Amino acid sequence: MPYLALCLAMMLWASSFIALKSVFAVFDPVFVLFCRMVIATVCMLPFLLRRGSRLRYQKGDWLWLLLMGLSEPCLYFLFEANALLHTSASQASMITATLPLLVAVGAHFLLRDRQRLPVWLGLAVSMTGVVWLTGGSEADASAPSPILGNALEFLAMICASGYVLIAKKLSPRYSALTLTATQTVLGTFWFGAILLTPWGHWPQHYPLDAVLWVLYLGVFITLGAYGMYTWAVGKVPVALAGAFINLIPVFTLAMAWLYLGERLTGPQWLACLLVLGGVLLSQMPRWPQRQAGKV
Repeated sequence: MPYLALCLAMMLWASSFIALKSVFAVFDPVFVLFCRMVIATVCMLPFLLRRGSRLRYQKGDWLWLLLMGLSEPCLYFLFEANALLHTSASQASMITATLPLLVAVGAHFLLRDRQRLPVWLGLAVSMTGVVWLTGGSEADASAPSPILGNALEFLAMICASGYVLIAKKLSPRYSALTLTATQTVLGTFWFGAILLTPWGHWPQHYPLDAVLWVLYLGVFITLGAYGMYTWAVGKVPVALAGAFINLIPVFTLAMAWLYLGERLTGPQWLACLLVLGGVLLSQMPRWPQRQAGKV
């Protein structure tokens, strides 16, 4: 079940690149992010108000909860929203392949979670596939400043790695619902405050398709994807959960092909298989050991 949840979360996150790129052409990014935080919070209220879902806060955890929410969604979405204004959805999704490496390095030094050889090899194979996949990418009208946009997306990945590591630390003490609710509440105040500044702009009109995209982002992405990923990261090693991030570029390209009419070349499909193979390789529990006295 944790692996199924991770795969579904990756599919939802992949679709968010297309959704954000579409809705940012209509609404101000800060307004979109504020709305998706509010929608997700409202959807979780019935579960949070249940008698069995009360928050059992432990002393001293307020700082970790605050840092988790600040890492993601606050700073993460702020960087990613600006990244998508300068680069394409496909290129931005490729930068997510750096997240497993950032998470693995952080887990190695901060959580003392030593990584097994299959994990490192799997990440290396997946990264090779991602590099191959994006090697022929060219800037176009949807990516006016891809270098700046990709740099901002990389900063978003640094924030995301902080979220994954902190969520792993807090998951034994708090449920996935509690951690996700903490994120959405902090995100609501964060983006609501920005929306009141001169940098925030309320829309003058509300096209139905853009409104539906915002609802999708709030319910299925902010609530669904983050809820599943936060639950799963508490069940499996953090590096293995991070390795699934390499599926996002593959899913994004497939969705862009279906939704935007883009076509993948033969080498790109082979690169996608390489990314998938790397993820599977990282899940190997152990290398086959040669038994003593046997050839």
